[in-house]
Formats: sequence, C-alpha cells, structure tokens
Amino acid sequence: MDYRHELKFLVPETELEMIKYRLKLLMRQDAHQKKGFYTVRSLYFDDFYDSCMRENEDGTDNRIKYRIRIYDADTSVIKLEKKMKYRNMTRKVSRSISKEDCLCYMSGRSPGLLKESTELEKELYGQMRMRGMHPVCIVEYERTAFIEPKGNVRITFDKNISGNEKTEKFLERKVQTVPLLAKGSHILEVKYDEFLPEYISGALELGTLQRTSFSKYYYARNYKSI
Repeated sequence: MDYRHELKFLVPETELEMIKYRLKLLMRQDAHQKKGFYTVRSLYFDDFYDSCMRENEDGTDNRIKYRIRIYDADTSVIKLEKKMKYRNMTRKVSRSISKEDCLCYMSGRSPGLLKESTELEKELYGQMRMRGMHPVCIVEYERTAFIEPKGNVRITFDKNISGNEKTEKFLERKVQTVPLLAKGSHILEVKYDEFLPEYISGALELGTLQRTSFSKYYYARNYKSI
C-alpha cells in the first residue's frame, strides 16, 4: 500500500452532525458499525527516550508509531500495526496476532521470533531489544466511517476520544479513561489516495473547517495536564 493523504479537522458536535447527514446521501457507511459507530481501542508503544512523543512535540516530518488495536472490545481479532507519516501522507502496515502474543507485548516483552513471523513482528522485536520499545498508553474513541471507492476515500468521525496510561487494562471489557478533548469537540479525518472527488469535498466544506495536527497518542500521554 502506498502513502495516502490524511487531513484532520477539529469539529464541534453540531457541525459534525450536519456533515454526517450530507455524507449519508453520498457515501456508503462502513459495514462494521452496527449501531452507527464502532469503538476503537489502541495500545501505543514508545521507547525509553519517549522518542515518539518528542517527535510529536517537535513536529518531526517523518514519524513512525507502533500500536495494537481491537474493535468493540472484541479480543478475538487483535491487530498489530505500524503507522508511518510523512507530511500529510500516511501508510499503515497491519498484521493479526494472537491474544497470547498481545499479552506478551502488554507486559513489555516480545513473543519472540518464529519462521512464520512477519517483517512487522521482526521489526518490532528489534525495536524492543535495541530501544526498549514498550506499551505506554491506551486511546479509545467511537468511530463512524464513510467509504467511497473513487479515490479510495475514507472519512471518519472520531467522537468521545479518551485515554489513560493503564496499559495492563487494554484487553478488559471496559477501561476507565479520561476525555482528551473538551466536551462537544471531535475529530474529522479525511483519507484518500490521489484525489478527493469534488462532490465529497463540497459536502465537507473543507475551507470552513478548523485544520488540526491533533495526535490521539500525544494527548493521551499528556492528559493529566489538559
């Protein structure tokens, strides 16, 4: 998969609902959202030097994050992911892992390498051994997603974004978290390959929205000071 455009906007509740109403007439909703949304929970990693957090603070252009992700607190499908960001472009590599391997990562240990280990697992294994990469925080939010095959467009509404640093709770059914944004503030993300169709751009009215570089991971690491 090549790099994709990724734009983020800070949007109040009322405006978010208006945009959602327009998109329902133009785009297909993600089949995974049974109640109009699905819950995303991510476990983020950083090294002994908090390099990922410092790169966010410094606005470093070329960044990499490792995370483990589950949906709707369902531990039957667990994804190990690497997200790469270059300017406003992103790329993601994902691989399913077992619950046993997830628990191992949660404890700060690598499950080790096998013949069938993927390049992603080998890479994280090396990062854990050389840089002390380990889990540092949890991020959770409710996501509503719209899809358009033309341009491979994916638009998401991320609401009630919250987090904590109790990484040992990651696989529990319910996790107590702290809100990362003011009440009524949410994040709209627009992702696409080479072009964004004009009819979608018009429905979003991108020129009137407040662009943001908001990082869920960074805010989760700093929620005590928010």
